[in-house]
Amino acid sequence: MKKDTLKIILALVFLGIVMLIGSNYSLIKDTFFPEKEGEIEQVQINTETPSAAEIASQVVSNMVDGGKSQDDTDYEHLRDKRLIYDDNNSVITMYLTVREGNVSEGTNHTWEEINTFSAYDYDEMGVERYKVEALLQVGTESGIPAGNLGYGETAPNATVQIRGQTSSRNPQKNYKIELKPNMGSWNGQTTIALNKHMTDGLRFRNKLGFDLLTGIDQLMSLRTQFVHLYVNDLTDGEDTGFDDYGLYTQVEQLNKTALRTHGLDRAGNLYKINFFEFYRYEDVIRLTTDGRYDQKKFEEYLEIKGNDDHSKLIEMLEAVNDYGIPIERVIDEYFDMENLTYWMAFNILTGNYDTQSRNSYIYSSLNDDIWYFYLWDLDAVFRNNENEIKGWSEAGSWDRGVSNYWGNILFRRCLKSDKFREELDIAIQDLRQYLTKDRLEKMVDEYSEIVIPFLYAEPDVDYSPVTQEEYKEIADKLPELVEEYYQQYLESLKKPMPFYIGDPELSGVKMNYTWDLSYDFNQEDIVYKVVIARDLECTDIVTSYEGEWNSFSEVVLPAGEYFIKASATNESGYTQDAFDYYETENGKVYGIKCFFVNLDGSISVYEVTE
Repeated sequence: MKKDTLKIILALVFLGIVMLIGSNYSLIKDTFFPEKEGEIEQVQINTETPSAAEIASQVVSNMVDGGKSQDDTDYEHLRDKRLIYDDNNSVITMYLTVREGNVSEGTNHTWEEINTFSAYDYDEMGVERYKVEALLQVGTESGIPAGNLGYGETAPNATVQIRGQTSSRNPQKNYKIELKPNMGSWNGQTTIALNKHMTDGLRFRNKLGFDLLTGIDQLMSLRTQFVHLYVNDLTDGEDTGFDDYGLYTQVEQLNKTALRTHGLDRAGNLYKINFFEFYRYEDVIRLTTDGRYDQKKFEEYLEIKGNDDHSKLIEMLEAVNDYGIPIERVIDEYFDMENLTYWMAFNILTGNYDTQSRNSYIYSSLNDDIWYFYLWDLDAVFRNNENEIKGWSEAGSWDRGVSNYWGNILFRRCLKSDKFREELDIAIQDLRQYLTKDRLEKMVDEYSEIVIPFLYAEPDVDYSPVTQEEYKEIADKLPELVEEYYQQYLESLKKPMPFYIGDPELSGVKMNYTWDLSYDFNQEDIVYKVVIARDLECTDIVTSYEGEWNSFSEVVLPAGEYFIKASATNESGYTQDAFDYYETENGKVYGIKCFFVNLDGSISVYEVTE
């Protein structure tokens, strides 16, 4: 029930009760305000007889169980089922026998095809990802114990395809194994995701992240498991036995089955955020009953994993994008402040920067208006030291602290709220006490003991991004990163917020340069510095501007490639780059936008693709 409707109903009930009380005052007073034995004298001295309106208010309060403000002490926050997690960091063995299936089920493909094409290849071909038939058996290095999934079976019980987007380009693939109906389950799961995490030098960051979440009451987690995978490929027409595919990490898939396992509403709304900044997106985010509804375009933003009635989602987005509604009210009516602040605090303190517009789910139960953030894909946590060793310029500049979330309209509005920032800081301080160096050292040591024997042996050793010496250095430094990320958080609050550079525009014989305004939490004055240069390093400067305005004009430039570099500095001397960046083989160059002046005088802008 919507809260405004509830208020109207309660007001009518209130008036009705007041009228009823007029003729039954004594009876109702004794019912709702009884004099307790031993307190009669105190009541007679310190209280007045309650009025009819006061009694009516108490009656309404007793009638209503929900609809409480999040500030009330008895507001019920979402809580995970902690007993479903197993703290044992063991390795299970999975045996996968793959074979060609049939055309009708789309499994008439070879294992070589499965491991050749990336998600981008399938998009270009305009076809669904290829699958093969498979027999999945779960056991130990010694075999399949009786009673385990696949024991004694020879017929396929599953299908297999690659999973992931960017990672699907890697030579070592991630796999999605789907058990067929009535073919059993493993740990209550019928969809099993196996992740190789090739770009993670430690190969355990995803598991570390989810295991940490199991100890944080304010956030939900997912079950994880180390898996040693063997594959027997029968699609090549030969049976040469099982090949060793090395170590994988299995992460529970967040779907309707998982919702039920975690005590959530499997009939509720659940969306996986693919790329979504909480704008209204009216041309895509529509009801299924709308004749213009296009599910494929819809799922480019939000992948539908639960109820497909999008009315509640649309209502929330309209509120988020309505600046006439104070953000504190939006949070109170559509989000859980605790969940929202702890979600952001966890990402900040673990350096999980790629969460501005992806790598999370949003969930809401069927009969509630509140939306919760559910983390997904944590293999980017605690990466600073590995990035430095490998010379990757990732998670720098505005990717750190609160500025990382400024491009998302929901988070931007939240961060402008003093109340939200106060609650965020409370969550930050609480999690700092949880993410201790001792806790992280113990977990890193346990995971490393499991991972290293696999990672530096065939087949994984050929694909390890770090040497064994670098691995040790990265692992040893990881527990110290929380404090590093905390200092970045503090500094981000002192800086102006990032902003976008506009596309250069021709106006007669002039070229206009514009950029959005920055924002400062302390309302300090901001000065912008903008240079136009012929090189990425911005040393060959052709023109520049420094001042408080967010635009300037210059003569039209000759044909060629140019770069705009923009930054904002506040009165305290803290500087922030623009949101725009240029991608190189070593990562991002921040605060840069590339454009071309064509021979005909027109302007083309280089677009960064994710």
